[in-house]
This record gives sequence, C-alpha cells and structure tokens, in this order.
Amino acid sequence: MSTKIKPSTLTSAQTPMGTTPGYMPGFGNDFETEALPGALPQGMNSPQKCNYGLYGEQLSGTAFTAPSHQNERTWCYRIRPSVKHSHRYTKIDLPYWKSAPYIDPDVISLGQYRWDPVPHSERSSTWLTGMRTMTTAGDVNTQVGMASHIYLVTESMKDAYFFSADSELLIVPQEGHLRFCTELGVLDVAPQEIAIIPRGLLYRVEVLDGPARGFVCENYGQKFDLPGRGPIGANCLANRRDFKAPVAAFEDRDAPSTVTIKWCGQFHETKIGHSPLDVVAWHGNYAPYKYDLKNYCPVGAILFDHPDPSIYTVLSAPSGQEGTANIDFVLFRERWMVAEDTFRPPWYHKNIMSELMGNIYGQYDAKPKGFIPGGMSLHNMMIPHGPDKNAFEGASNADLKPHKLDNTMSFMFETRFPQHLTPFAANEAPLQDDYIDCWHDIEKKFDGSSGKK
Repeated sequence: MSTKIKPSTLTSAQTPMGTTPGYMPGFGNDFETEALPGALPQGMNSPQKCNYGLYGEQLSGTAFTAPSHQNERTWCYRIRPSVKHSHRYTKIDLPYWKSAPYIDPDVISLGQYRWDPVPHSERSSTWLTGMRTMTTAGDVNTQVGMASHIYLVTESMKDAYFFSADSELLIVPQEGHLRFCTELGVLDVAPQEIAIIPRGLLYRVEVLDGPARGFVCENYGQKFDLPGRGPIGANCLANRRDFKAPVAAFEDRDAPSTVTIKWCGQFHETKIGHSPLDVVAWHGNYAPYKYDLKNYCPVGAILFDHPDPSIYTVLSAPSGQEGTANIDFVLFRERWMVAEDTFRPPWYHKNIMSELMGNIYGQYDAKPKGFIPGGMSLHNMMIPHGPDKNAFEGASNADLKPHKLDNTMSFMFETRFPQHLTPFAANEAPLQDDYIDCWHDIEKKFDGSSGKK
C-alpha cells in the first residue's frame, strides 16, 4: 500500500503530509508500505544502496532476542538517518507533566476521588504544554507502571516534534479532533476512537477541530496487547482486523524545527533544520495504530450474575506476574442487560488493582449523577467503592426485563500499582469535594428475624 504526496508543495498553512490518511488493517501485523514506488527493498533489509538515495534504519521496540512472537521492530527507509534529527540537548521544563515515582508528601492519595472535566484555560496550549498529569504509579526508570493525564489542546505544533523514550501513549479523545503526523504515517483520531503511539516514535500533533480534550494513559511497561480470550474463543471483544496502522507518508521540508524528547521523566529539546518526518517507506510490526471503540463487541452474562469487569478489556499491558496486568484498558459501552434475579450494575467492591475511570459520553450505570462526560474518578487499591444509593435502590427494585443500556461510553485505566495524585489533581483540577458523600445515605437493611429477602 502507498500514499503519494508532494512534500515540496506543503507549507505550514496546509494540511501536513497529505489530506486524507490511508490505513492498513490488523493488530500486530507485519506491514509493508511505501510512499514512492520501489522505495521499499525486497528480499532484504539493508541493501548496499537504497533506492532514491534513502538511508535504511531499524527501530526496535523490543530487545533483539525477545521471543519471535513478541519481537517488534520496523525497518525505515528515510531521507536522513535519525542521527540527523538529534543535536545537542537542552533541558526544558514542562511543569504539569509528571512521571513516577512522584509522591508529594502534602497530597493524600488514599480515598475515593472524582473530578469534573478539566476546563480549557484562556491561554493557548499544544500537545506538550497542554498535558496535565493526574496520577502516577510505578517507576519510569525501571519501566514499570503508568501515569494518567488529561490533555487540553487548542493549537497545532508548528515545526515542533516529540517522542517519548519512556513510554507508549494510549490516547482517548473526549472532544475535538486531532491529527498525529508520525514518522510512519498519519493518524486522524476523534472521540469514540483511541490511538496508540509506540515508545520512541517521533510525531507532531495537529488540531483539526478544537479545542481538544481527552485522556492519556502513559504506559512505562510492556506494550499493550490484546487480552487472551480464553473460553470466549477467537471472536468478539476487540477484533484484530479493526485496528488501523497508517500507510507511509513523508515530508521533505527544510525549516528550523524543534524536537522534544521525554527521557527518564525529564524533557530535553534539540534544534534541527528540517522536518524529521522523512520515512518514505517502511516494513515491520512496530507501528502506531488507531481503533474505533464503536467496533468493540462486549460479552456478558445472559442468564444470571454480573461478571468481573475484566470481561470488558480492550487492551492489556502485561507484567511479570501472570494474570496481573501492568495496565488494563477497559471499556464500558452500550450493551444489553438481560440477567435474571441479578443486581445488574457493578457490585460493591475492594480491589487489589487501582481503578481510574473516565467518561467519554453519556451516563455511567453505577453513578447516574455526578460522573459527567470529560470527568474522571479514582478508586485506589483496596479502597471500597460501588453504586450510590439511587443506583442501588433502582437496580434492587427494577423490573428485570431485557434493558438496553444506551448512550454510555466510559473506560478504566486499571493497574496493579497504587496511583498517586499530583498536586494538579489535588489542588487545581475541579475535584468534587462531596463525592465521598454519595454513599452517606445508604441504609442498614439487615433484619435477622426472617432471614429472607
């Protein structure tokens, strides 16, 4: 597959890297794509001379000796090798973007927390300056754990580029439409879609429709993969064919540019004289991709009881402990509720995992009030949580006929690590101070005299 563009005609006022992105279907596939015919070598990776005067370069997402089914790498054929996109580095400060371990002794992370949507400020913000870290977990230096962020973006990055050496980013838009111009091609991402940007991949973020707001899970550990389906079998949940990787697209443009790198929790920038988005062809399985959440096919109970929320896992980043994820990305979307003699909403719960939730649109069934689109909640490890009184009473007394849970899409970043609040989350984000009170009027119903319902 290929996309042909004319980089020499592009200016900063035009849509970057072509007007209509192209995509290739499949999750974890070995792709091959070229933006100019014959740019991709055949039968070998590193010819003595590449066509068009290109340079061959490998981007490795795993160790060279990783098992073959886990080994990820992509061969790039580019106008300049990436050493030309790097010069002397200067440390810079992005004060609202934090990395683990980050524990403020004056901030209490123990408890149940919920936030209204973080509003846009009057100042313009790019992908970098508009990132607001809410929680951190684990340790970026040992490549375990995660951070959760809100992004607030009002303007495009102009002759500015970024990559994270620390993490891959899972991006969940809530409002607005963004374009990710990456080394390997273009992803347009809107609400009800997600995007994954791998560790080490360089990109620029453009605003197609703004202002834009959404959620980011920064994964320090092993890459996100599809969860094992077990007895579910080969189908449903997130299917591989619905993930889309970009076709090759490139810029051949000389202009003073800035590249910012996140490395071990610190930010550095370097100045270069050209666009680094110069990969003309590539092949491999280490690539960005997008996924339409409306294609997620939920599986649930069709007779009685409410299954564990893990049944709704879209993507999972494994840890060294089998069955215990570094991060699970879980989706609660529209679905039918049909279980008999069953309390259908999520039950009351304490969990070894820490759960950070976000609302993309609509109403979440366990919290019919207060958890609004763009909002977030945090229930840390072993902190009790569950339905408020109205949700409990409604579900306990409902006529249990088949019911379509409609107009709802929420998600969860779940991790085996405790999530620590940042000062921004504790002091600047619109925290609902009365959230804990949603359980205060739950009544004692115990009657030991009858032993019946």
